[in-house]
Amino acid sequence: MFASSFHKRILENLSTAVFLLDHELKVSYLNPAAEILLQISYRRILKAYFPDLFARIDETLVKEFHTILESGHTYTQREGEFLLHNNELLLMDCTASSASIDGRNVLIIEMQQKDRLLRISREEQLMESQETSKILVRGLAHEIKNPLGGIRGAAQLLQAELPSPELHEYTRIIMEESDRLRTLVDRMLGSNKALNLAPVNIHEILERVCTLIYAEAGSRIKVEKDYDPSIPEIIADKSQLVQAFLNIAKNALQALSEQIARGEEARIRFRTRSMRQFTIGHTRHRLVARVEVIDNGPGIAKELLPSIFYPMISGRADGTGLGLSITQSIFTKHEGLVECQSKPGETIFTIYLPLELRK
Repeated sequence: MFASSFHKRILENLSTAVFLLDHELKVSYLNPAAEILLQISYRRILKAYFPDLFARIDETLVKEFHTILESGHTYTQREGEFLLHNNELLLMDCTASSASIDGRNVLIIEMQQKDRLLRISREEQLMESQETSKILVRGLAHEIKNPLGGIRGAAQLLQAELPSPELHEYTRIIMEESDRLRTLVDRMLGSNKALNLAPVNIHEILERVCTLIYAEAGSRIKVEKDYDPSIPEIIADKSQLVQAFLNIAKNALQALSEQIARGEEARIRFRTRSMRQFTIGHTRHRLVARVEVIDNGPGIAKELLPSIFYPMISGRADGTGLGLSITQSIFTKHEGLVECQSKPGETIFTIYLPLELRK
């Protein structure tokens, strides 16, 4: 198939997925990037009819493939949608051209995943803005905690000097409110506790969260589970991850409160999948666990969505805006990532956790 092994080595080191198809559109070669893209083994892809590798592919593109084999022209489809058999929707640029190899006409398909590039760019912007937010919060916390300490200390001294015990009620209020504000500032900063890392099954964590949700809502909420049992144990702090996922689940439960009150269906779904060769930030991980928490609530306001992980941002009048900020901090400490997509009737929190943490 190749004029030399040199050309093959070049193809195998490309990050772009490359397929060679014969005149029947059957795969005669694919590089490792193509295997990773489709998340199917090389043996299952080789000799397969190319359109059958997808649950959905543009029929116009398939017709174009046959035309290219006859005419020899090149065709590119920008940001086409390709649905994999695992229901993952990929947004890709697809370029098709023909070539003669060993006297045979073949179709060369190059596929570049656009949503991955857009996601990495979005992640970098998110991480930068979150780091800026953390710096501002730390500075603000320092400026608040110092005078709070002085106020509380002055109240204690004043209480010792007051002649009437009845007046101690006022100094007690000053001290209690100072302590409450200090606790609030500490929660804004997040936990400074070191991770207690140990092997843990991600489904054990989710089952604990489901139990706590059942205890709070009972039969009023429908909890669905779609687990991938092949996901190996992750190295994580179990208690902190339980807290992080519980924060998301409780947010979903609160979003569903009006539907529950009206007697309408209220549903939270937990879905897990494994992903290979997945990039988080600037680090490419060999294997990542993807967890989705999905609810059928009213959705998050579009203008609020970009800032939901910032401290003190809440869509509820009685919310503190700290739950998701703490959640994001916990996943970040696990070298993971949390994202949110929302529309009326469906909100999806997607969490990516590497199965092996860097030392």
